[in-house]
Amino acid sequence: MYSRAVRRGRVPRRDAEPVPCLLELALLHPDPDDMDFLVPTAPQEVMTRLLRGMFEEVSESHRRVGSAVAAFERYAGLGSQVQPLQTAAEGTAIRVLDGLSRIQAAMDEATEACRTEVLTVQPGGIRREHELSEGLHRALALRGRGVRMRDLYTHVARHGQGLLNYLELMGDAVEARTLDEVIDRLILFDRTVAFVPANADRTMALELRHPALVEYLVTVFERLWRLAIPLTAPLPDTGIEGISHRERSIAALLAEGHQDAVIAERLGISVRTCRAHIARLSETLGAASRTQLGVRIAQAGLDGPPGTAEAPAVTVPGRESRIAR
Repeated sequence: MYSRAVRRGRVPRRDAEPVPCLLELALLHPDPDDMDFLVPTAPQEVMTRLLRGMFEEVSESHRRVGSAVAAFERYAGLGSQVQPLQTAAEGTAIRVLDGLSRIQAAMDEATEACRTEVLTVQPGGIRREHELSEGLHRALALRGRGVRMRDLYTHVARHGQGLLNYLELMGDAVEARTLDEVIDRLILFDRTVAFVPANADRTMALELRHPALVEYLVTVFERLWRLAIPLTAPLPDTGIEGISHRERSIAALLAEGHQDAVIAERLGISVRTCRAHIARLSETLGAASRTQLGVRIAQAGLDGPPGTAEAPAVTVPGRESRIAR
């Protein structure tokens, strides 16, 4: 199967299912252009990665090392044929990490090499204790070397005690800010290597080392960082009595025509919570239907980012006028 992959350049993933050892040893890995296909890796590169991991395991792995070396030597003659299929730069610029164990190993390797700065974007809502503890060993190792960390979260994450405990533990090594909504998960080490999800359930990831791609992601992070609010600072007032910051964000997304589920995902809240906010928003603005709510949102100046324009007075039936400042 491996020889066929070398000759053809790639093989369908389903064809390799009977020989899972090729994926386990990373002799075959997903094609970044089509995840349904697998492309071959040079045996020498695989051997280096595998041996590093083995030596970090228990001492009994010595027997496994010898066995692996013997297996790789059988394919040494094919190594020169792999090279024409992709240049060295292409092979290292984008690497597909298939499986949580491979992702964790790559992250640990990048953490060990990091010396200056880590930038992360953490989407979703409240950060659970187990989510924060998964990467705690890496964060503590970075702090021990004096690496500075900057993390971006959604505003919802402010309400999680787990995040507050994590930041207290890390001290001034970590600076956190929040936004209404952020991009998908992103981790940048020393502005040289980035990790992003490659599928919806995050069981696959892309390791990016191409300078142009990494620079682009750094620029995206820095622009979001400037717009974000420090975790220690309060969220700004909406300027409209009875409407919270989160309800203002929901109103802007409703004005864009998004459904409840999409709004909930973008803001990191549950659909049930989102609908409760929409109900309160309707009551505050005196809207009896979704159509009328859209009109009221526009009248109140809630259909854009805060502070974009001054809205006219909104008269709510049976109540005093509410002014958008």
